[in-house]
Amino acid sequence: MARTEDLFVTRIYRADNAGGARLNAELEHAALELSVSDRAGRRWCEAHGYPGYTSYSSLNDLPWRIAGFKRLTRVIDRHALAFAKSLHWNLRGTRPVCDSLWVNVMPEGGSHTSHIHHNAVISGTYYVAVPDGAGPIVFEDPRLGLMMAAPPRSAKAPRPFRAQVSETPKPGTLLLWESWLRHEVPLNRAAGNRISVSFNYCLA
Repeated sequence: MARTEDLFVTRIYRADNAGGARLNAELEHAALELSVSDRAGRRWCEAHGYPGYTSYSSLNDLPWRIAGFKRLTRVIDRHALAFAKSLHWNLRGTRPVCDSLWVNVMPEGGSHTSHIHHNAVISGTYYVAVPDGAGPIVFEDPRLGLMMAAPPRSAKAPRPFRAQVSETPKPGTLLLWESWLRHEVPLNRAAGNRISVSFNYCLA
C-alpha cells in the first residue's frame, strides 16, 4: 500500500482582533506623530529609499517611550509563547522575549522587497491601520532555491503546495512566523497609510 506524508512544516500564526480599537487608535496617533518628529528616522528613510516612514533604524525603545507600544508588547508576548509551543521547540527554561520593535507608515505606492529577519527566532507584524485595497503580505516557500528543475505548480494547487502564500490583514491582525521565512510587502495601491508594527523575538 502506498502513502504520502507531509514533512518539514512551515507555520504562519495568525490572530485577528489581537488588539482592540482603542489600542489601534492610540498606536495610529503615535505612529503618525513619530513620522513627523523622528528626524533621524526620516533621514534614514530618505537615505535608503524607504517609502513612507519606519523607526527601524532610529528608535529602539518604543515600549518604554510610549505606553501603547508597551501594552502591545504584552499582547504579542502571549501569542509568541503560544506559537513557540506550537512549533514543539525545546525551550529549555527560556521563553520568547521581544528584542526589537518598530513602527511602519507606508503610504500609497510604498512597498517592501523580499527579506528575512536576522538574529531572531520569531518575527511578525501587528496591523494598526489597513486601508481598503492595501494588499497582503506574501510569504515565499523557503525551498525555492533548491527546487532546480521542479515543474511549476498548478494555479489551482492547494495553499500548502504554492510557492508563494499571501495573508491579507485587517486592523488588529497579528501575524507571526519563524524569522528565516522570506516575505515581502507588495505595492500599496490603497489611498491612505498602511500602518503596522513589526518586531523580532529571541529566546531568553
